[in-house]
Amino acid sequence: MKQLNPRALEFLNAIERYGSLRKAAVKLNVDPSAISRALSQQEEKLGVSIWDRANNNNLITPSGQELLHYFRRMQASEAVTISKIHDLLGLRAGEVRLAIGEGFITDLISTSLQSFLNQYPGIQLSVQMAGAKEAIQLLEDDQIDFAVTYASVNQPSFLCHIETIHPLDIIAPIHHPLSQLKRKIDIREVVNFPLALIDQSTGMGRLVNIAEETGGISLVPRLRTNSVAVLKNFVSSGAGITFMPRLTVQSEVNEGTIAVVETNHDILSQAKARVLSKKERELTLPAKALLTHLQNSTQFLNHDAPQDMLSFLQHE
Repeated sequence: MKQLNPRALEFLNAIERYGSLRKAAVKLNVDPSAISRALSQQEEKLGVSIWDRANNNNLITPSGQELLHYFRRMQASEAVTISKIHDLLGLRAGEVRLAIGEGFITDLISTSLQSFLNQYPGIQLSVQMAGAKEAIQLLEDDQIDFAVTYASVNQPSFLCHIETIHPLDIIAPIHHPLSQLKRKIDIREVVNFPLALIDQSTGMGRLVNIAEETGGISLVPRLRTNSVAVLKNFVSSGAGITFMPRLTVQSEVNEGTIAVVETNHDILSQAKARVLSKKERELTLPAKALLTHLQNSTQFLNHDAPQDMLSFLQHE
């Protein structure tokens, strides 16, 4: 007799993902009583509690978490098997779920993902915008196939498929005093200028925080945000400066509204874009196809940024 009900595990997964039974019911278009009944029956079979109806802060019990790990491994295994079957049909069907940082969106969405969809019209893409910290959590929870991250923390449980160097530079208005220096600057030189910083849950925010600590300074931003678009507008409007990889503001640099100023800080100059997946989760064939496509068609993942950026800018 089977001890585990796949439908009950699906309900349990939805409760953890959406934060409550009622929200899970709405997302799954299922009556809340049906979910509660299925979970109660599963608890009776196992003889343990798998979710705490009275604890809104920690809904899933340790036993429930074990069931979720099993459920997600089964989902991943099923996806790989189906993917291999679909491969016999020439990648005419399948789904790829990925997370990307906001700074990559222009590079990925404008051409690369669009050309992939055109090449494989039967494959569906699910793209979540996520900072490095959130992307890592999505990988840990088996919610995505892989993540395109910037300055993410190294973890032994992840496999790095692609790694390229893209320094975290100073982004300034075109006529800003720092942009007129024509040299690499020390991070301590930014303290006297209006500054915007991105949230520390992102790779960029984490690197700036490390640079502050190693440089013995404390940066006090006029603006703090979790949006790359807001940072761009802050700089292009002339309000102040921020930190960002050059490729994130490539169009603004080409238009002559934003200037890129390199720093001499080792940690910032060696910042890396990475594509990560969970080691124990085999990538499906559509996911592998997308990974190869991104490596061949995006600037962030195709090669390192030029090492001598000042020289590069002078010859553009």
